[in-house]
Amino acid sequence: MAKLEIACFNLESAIIAQEHGADRVELCDGIAVGGTTPSLEIVQRARKELSIDLYVMIRPRGGDFAYTEAEFTQMKSDVEILKKENVDGFVFGILNEDKTINLEQNRLLVDLAKPFPCTFHRAFDEVENAFESLEDIIACGFKTILTSGQKPNVSEGMHRLAELVFKADNRIVIMPGGGLRSTNIETIQQNTQAVFYHSSAITHGSEVTSAIEVQVLKSKLS
Repeated sequence: MAKLEIACFNLESAIIAQEHGADRVELCDGIAVGGTTPSLEIVQRARKELSIDLYVMIRPRGGDFAYTEAEFTQMKSDVEILKKENVDGFVFGILNEDKTINLEQNRLLVDLAKPFPCTFHRAFDEVENAFESLEDIIACGFKTILTSGQKPNVSEGMHRLAELVFKADNRIVIMPGGGLRSTNIETIQQNTQAVFYHSSAITHGSEVTSAIEVQVLKSKLS
């Protein structure tokens, strides 16, 4: 059966996600900017509460995905600190100014995160050449790419998502995310054949995960 990751911007959401069938939590702060590194305290509390896998966002700020040396140093420090908290993986993505994959910095962070697996997040949706970038990300050692198929949402990006799953050929997990809801997850799965899916499961403008939405999302995966 395909698996479900829930993006959680607070501890309450992470607990709801676990209780209602999520296979993994992606823990973030900064909901207004699409996710930033959560505080050490929140990570520690989440780890105590969760038995399912806990992945942590490493992103020092909102905005673009090309970072200064000071910001990259902060990212390295955050990985080193959070590795000690028994998390299960990390989520990040670093681009060059021209929106190509920053091979050096991504490789360094992936190596620093070992033995924990890393997901390249939706910075992927800003790259110019999706298939060249796919190969670069695989070469950097990432295990998963979170993407909406380079469109504003997974419904619009469904064709590209299917292409990416095909070209990945089981070398890396392509995880559709971005506008993924219980109303479209069956169509996305049927057309992409992806094996892992990502949603915030937030409804009606709340910042807290909807228990019902998690349940329905999970029930519709086959």
